[in-house]
Amino acid sequence: MLGDLTDRDKAILTLEAAWPRHSGMKEETIREKLGLSPARYYQLLGRLIETEAALEFDPLLVRRLRRLRDARAAQRTSRMRGFVG
Repeated sequence: MLGDLTDRDKAILTLEAAWPRHSGMKEETIREKLGLSPARYYQLLGRLIETEAALEFDPLLVRRLRRLRDARAAQRTSRMRGFVG
């Protein structure tokens, strides 16, 4: 339900959706607009994209971010399988 999203949650999703249109460094924008460290921003974003409220708020963005996350996880897993210590 959209009501489950806080204003900060909405701001995080909006920033992430709009980022390609912004110029400059993303980390600076995160600090200036949200008052968060980039590490905290990505922690919150990672949790946020798992919620139904975020999916309802911006389905295209959330699905794209989930796909990217899953692809990165698959790459890490395949690299680990090939690792011989």
